Amino acid sequence: MGSPRTATAAATPIHQVKAEFFRILGHPARVRILELLRDGEMTVGDLQAELGIDSSGTSQHLGAMRKQGILEARKEGTSVHYSVRDPRVFQMLESARQVIGSHLEEANALLDELDGSDSEPRRGGAKHRSR
Repeated sequence: MGSPRTATAAATPIHQVKAEFFRILGHPARVRILELLRDGEMTVGDLQAELGIDSSGTSQHLGAMRKQGILEARKEGTSVHYSVRDPRVFQMLESARQVIGSHLEEANALLDELDGSDSEPRRGGAKHRSR
């Protein structure tokens, strides 16, 4: 028989589980932590130095992602090393980058089009592009 936590997790609709997963990732420092861990595990001190935030803030972000199962920790002497538990997280970040990049390309194309239309002379007989 499963534990009460397992039973509760099983009773939670998947859309709520997904929303919580994305909520945990919804902070710039947490996304940056994942980007830093792409090349392999790092110590808390190394992450703190790269993030430029205090140890309390770093620990809170790491703890939240560890609790969600995104990160795992390994203690070696007095140092704690963090790594990403499932490399598919990096695929998800890359997919997000591609979606954002696509939106930016579309916005830039629209801006270029608007900029080009503003520089065209306005004459009575000139043809206008249909939109």
